[in-house]
Amino acid sequence: MGVTHHGRTERLDLADPTLRDWTCTVLAADAEQGIVLDRSAFYPGGGGQPPDHGVLLWQGVQTRITGTRKGDDLWLIPAEGDPVPPVGTQVAGAVEDTRRTLLMRTHSGLHVLCGVVFRDFGALVTGGNMEPGEARMDFNLPEVPADFKARLEELVNTEVGADRQVVTKVLGRDQALALPDIIRTQSNLIPADEQEIRIVDIVGLDVQADGGTHVASTAQIGKLQVVKVESKGKANRRVRVRLA
Repeated sequence: MGVTHHGRTERLDLADPTLRDWTCTVLAADAEQGIVLDRSAFYPGGGGQPPDHGVLLWQGVQTRITGTRKGDDLWLIPAEGDPVPPVGTQVAGAVEDTRRTLLMRTHSGLHVLCGVVFRDFGALVTGGNMEPGEARMDFNLPEVPADFKARLEELVNTEVGADRQVVTKVLGRDQALALPDIIRTQSNLIPADEQEIRIVDIVGLDVQADGGTHVASTAQIGKLQVVKVESKGKANRRVRVRLA
C-alpha cells in the first residue's frame, strides 16, 4: 500500500482528485471478492471519508460499484446481481460526480474546522465521520464559551471565504513527522511501517497528515453550518456540521 499504488492498482484518485472517468484493465474478477483494476480513481474509503460509488462500462455492459474491500489488493465491490468483467477486459471507469464532489467539499471543510479549533481553542481531534454534505468531529475540549457554536461558525466561514489554497504533497516519514503539530488527532493513527506520508496543507491555517480527497481552495467548500455542539463525556465535545 502507499500513496501512489495499493497492491497492483495505481491510485489515480490521489494523483488527481478532479478525475471522474478513465480507462483501465481488469486484473482480477470474482462475483464475491470483487474486481481489481490496474488503474482506479475510486477513493476506497479511509480516515472517515466513505468510498466512492460509480460504474464500470465494458462491451455494452454496466457494472455498478458500491464499495471497496482493502487487502493486499484494492477490490471494488460490484452491486449485487451485476455482471463482472472477465480478467483482461478493457473497461471505462466513472466515479459518481455529485457524491465525490460533496465528499471533497465536506472533507476540506472538516480540515478548516480542525484548524480553527486547534488554533483558537487548542483542542485535538478525538474522532470523526462524514457523509456527503454533512459530518461530525469530536474534540478534546473540556470547556467551551457560552457563544462557542455561533463563534465557531463565524470563524470557520471566515477561513472558508479567505479562499486559501489546499495543497497536497508526499513526504518521507521522518520529514513529515518533523513538521510541528502534523498529527491533529489525540492518538497517532499513522501505521508504524508507512514510509511515505501524504500531507494536506490548507495554506496559512492547517497542515496535517491525511489520505483523502480535497477541493483545490477553501472557497470551493461553500458555507459551512455548525448544526450542533454536544457534550460526549467530561472532556469530549462533538461538533456537527453540514454544507449550507
